[in-house]
Amino acid sequence: MIFIVMIALVIYFVLIAWTWQSLGFIEKNKKIAFILIGIIIMYGITWIIYQITKVGVEYPNIEIQRSIQNVLVSIFTGINGMIILPQMGRMLDKINEDEMKKEEFIKKLIILMIVFVISVIIEMGYMKDTQQGIVKIYQAMQ
Repeated sequence: MIFIVMIALVIYFVLIAWTWQSLGFIEKNKKIAFILIGIIIMYGITWIIYQITKVGVEYPNIEIQRSIQNVLVSIFTGINGMIILPQMGRMLDKINEDEMKKEEFIKKLIILMIVFVISVIIEMGYMKDTQQGIVKIYQAMQ
């Protein structure tokens, strides 16, 4: 479990540092707000993905389900954040510096959302398989 926590911490450190850097010259308090709100939104999306993918997975008990949920949602929130937040931060910085027009921003945002939706579809399959694999390992240990 310590290994998983360490991996999650590294993922979040990279996510925050990368997003902070991508936001460029935007004010510090706006960077902090962007990162916090972004992580909260990514958490919500990842939690929904988990809720969808847990359907059909037979957990031995609620404690194991909650533990698996906490681990998967925590790790995948960071990964989902790395797909979206640094790129959005870079685009916002370019708008802030008048290097990008709103029309170009909208086009890039649509492309980014398409990439994110594709990654979420892939993630759903992976998350379902991971849950089933963890449950099988747990059952084999019993």
